[in-house]
Amino acid sequence: MSAQPNHFAPLARLLHWLMAVMIIAMLFIGAGMVASVSERHEWLINLHKPLGIAILLLVIVRLVVRFSTRQPPLPADLPGWQVLAAKASHVLLYILMFVLPLLGWAMISAAGDPVMLSSSVQLPSILPANAQVFAFLRKAHGYLAYLLFLTVLLHLAAALFHGWVRRDEVLDSMLRGRDRA
Repeated sequence: MSAQPNHFAPLARLLHWLMAVMIIAMLFIGAGMVASVSERHEWLINLHKPLGIAILLLVIVRLVVRFSTRQPPLPADLPGWQVLAAKASHVLLYILMFVLPLLGWAMISAAGDPVMLSSSVQLPSILPANAQVFAFLRKAHGYLAYLLFLTVLLHLAAALFHGWVRRDEVLDSMLRGRDRA
């Protein structure tokens, strides 16, 4: 059996950073959508929907990569509560990356609107039109987006803590993919 890797696989790193950019963009686009009633509102919605579906597809790929590759272990001297927090936050991030796009798709379906990815590509509705279900899903989507934003901030804070305070190579294992020479 081979030794534990000391960095993430190249595809895992690529997916991590690609999705990080997409999710941060998605959070800002979503905030802009709910804050605007101008003509940019429609433009933001038309950007938000396909980006959400792209995130949904990529999180599935990312889960396959995660379960088919070995990850570097956390530092042996990390306190137990931090190990638990790291594992729980990663599970929460994956759940939110999967659930939020599905919730958005269901919300638009419940609104009775087509889920358009482009001017010619339409996804099927996954729920029948229902104003009450739409209202519930819209609130849930918003609250979970805030939870995702908070979780991303905590993830970033933990990464910076590992990189700048502990200096334990955890951040480098995702940034560089190799130990520092």
